[in-house]
Amino acid sequence: MAEGWTRHLYGDSEEVYSAGTEPHGLDPRAIRVMAESNVDISSQTSNHVDEYLDFPFDLVVTVCDSARQLCPAFPGEGEKVHQSIDDPPFLARGARSEEEALEYYRRVRDEIRKFVINLKELP
Repeated sequence: MAEGWTRHLYGDSEEVYSAGTEPHGLDPRAIRVMAESNVDISSQTSNHVDEYLDFPFDLVVTVCDSARQLCPAFPGEGEKVHQSIDDPPFLARGARSEEEALEYYRRVRDEIRKFVINLKELP
């Protein structure tokens, strides 16, 4: 969702890559709630962070605590930013209905949007 928001809000002004320490593919619920905000993430891919080890990033952002701990060091002088954001699939496990599960995703979607907007304020 963070990749989708960054692409949607900043278009071609930023080069965006997204990866995880344990990629699981695109989440249909994430696709659905992002579409509700007119952001299409259906063509994004689920990549492993190891694919980008040799890329000199200007900014590396982690959004979950496990990624912060497991993420390898990247080359270059890029800034590193962490924001602890809840994992919607984990939250949705305890949902009593599909609508309740989607509410977790919507809350996280909106939190990520605010975070991505604030990233532009970094030096």
